[in-house]
Amino acid sequence: MTMSWLTLIILALGVVGYFLGRQRAMASAGGDIRNLHSLPVYYGANVLFGTVIPSIVFIVVLSIALPSFVGSRVSGTVPESEIAEGSSLSLVLAEVKRVANGLDNAVRGGHMTEAMATDAGADPADVMDRLKDAGQIVTTQVTPEVLEAAQTYRSLYSGGKTFLTIGALIIAVAGFVFSYMRTNHEFRARNLVEKGILILLILAASVAIMTTIGIVLSLIFNTIEFFRLYPVTDFFFGLTWSPSFSGRGGSSELGIIPLIWGTLYISFIALLVAVPIGLFAAIYLSEYASAKVRAVAKPALEVLAGIPTIVYGLFALLTIGPMLMSVFGRDGLGWMSGASSVMTAGLVMGIMLIPFVSSLSDDIINSVPQAMRDGSLGLGATQSETIKQVVLPAALPGIVGAIILAASRAIGETMIVVMGAGAAARLNLNPFEAMTTITAKIVSQLTGDSDFASPEALVAFALGMTLFVITLGLNVLALHIVRKYREQYE
Repeated sequence: MTMSWLTLIILALGVVGYFLGRQRAMASAGGDIRNLHSLPVYYGANVLFGTVIPSIVFIVVLSIALPSFVGSRVSGTVPESEIAEGSSLSLVLAEVKRVANGLDNAVRGGHMTEAMATDAGADPADVMDRLKDAGQIVTTQVTPEVLEAAQTYRSLYSGGKTFLTIGALIIAVAGFVFSYMRTNHEFRARNLVEKGILILLILAASVAIMTTIGIVLSLIFNTIEFFRLYPVTDFFFGLTWSPSFSGRGGSSELGIIPLIWGTLYISFIALLVAVPIGLFAAIYLSEYASAKVRAVAKPALEVLAGIPTIVYGLFALLTIGPMLMSVFGRDGLGWMSGASSVMTAGLVMGIMLIPFVSSLSDDIINSVPQAMRDGSLGLGATQSETIKQVVLPAALPGIVGAIILAASRAIGETMIVVMGAGAAARLNLNPFEAMTTITAKIVSQLTGDSDFASPEALVAFALGMTLFVITLGLNVLALHIVRKYREQYE
């Protein structure tokens, strides 16, 4: 039974329980709703929740645990001889899983019998030919060891899915019977249902917190593993970034300072573009624009925030870079040697951040009470003087917080940097030279290398941890500024 059908059956049983629970509660009250402790809807919801929630929790937990359990059992059946030089157990297990999925699809498509898929003595060459006929295999050969492990994987996974299906149905029926049988006019259904909803709301609110904790823990563990293989001082104080994937990192220089410099340099140029334009746009929209102009201009400006960053990257590569080359390149001032540069990425990133700065600043400026404007105008100040001497000082803490949040957004940008700034890790003051950032190197270090036993792969987690600390510090600083200096108006 597929997971969708199993879920539909459980939901259907829960819906039936909802109506039967209402009916049983009314029957126990003699048909008079005044004799019930709770409204009939709570009795129905109690049976519905008792049927659906425990079984859904069982399905989710087992679905998460089953692949790990099957993988650990199958990994013990893979001989050491099957792990070739330059490979790893994880790569072999990935191949085993692909073969197992291919066996399933080949059986369903009629290219292979179930007996052949489960036969431990099947000819690997014959199996491979049938998998190729079904279009289900991408490797060059299937060894007997891999085929046997794939059959074991398929058997264990099939058994686990059967256990999941039967267990979920048993739990759903048991929950249905238990919830239905204790339904009567004296049962406090409302209290139980509202408590259950409260728990669901708490769990939903905890998703972001648990996700953050999981991300931080994964970064910490892999960062610690990296620093076991590479000196901490060389990483944080090294002036050269030159990874080498030969010899397990013996010749690699992994100094982060050039990457930090490129990250901060590009972000600084982006803020030089975004902050003045975004702030002036916010002042115009909140203080000068008419209602009709604002209704059109603000959504049009915020369209920039919805453009994918890959499109901005293409814009930097194909438009801004060549345009700067025509002015600052060899045919112009001679400052640029290529279209990729800090200035290219910074300008495009600044354009991307304009709606971010303008929207936050506009909301902050609009939050300043109108009474302050009226009082300033009543004292004889002009509109421009009121904006400069009353509105902006009152909104300044919030505007500073918005700028810092925009800076953290710029530091974490990837695609614009990859396509517009180049890949050179260097310390240079010339904004027309190609440089790179921490995020770009995280991508490059994890591309094409699945073995996390080398410093060159694990360094991506150290880079990610450093970037996380920087952006977290900026966000904390922004929140501190907003909370400490924000004025409370009546």
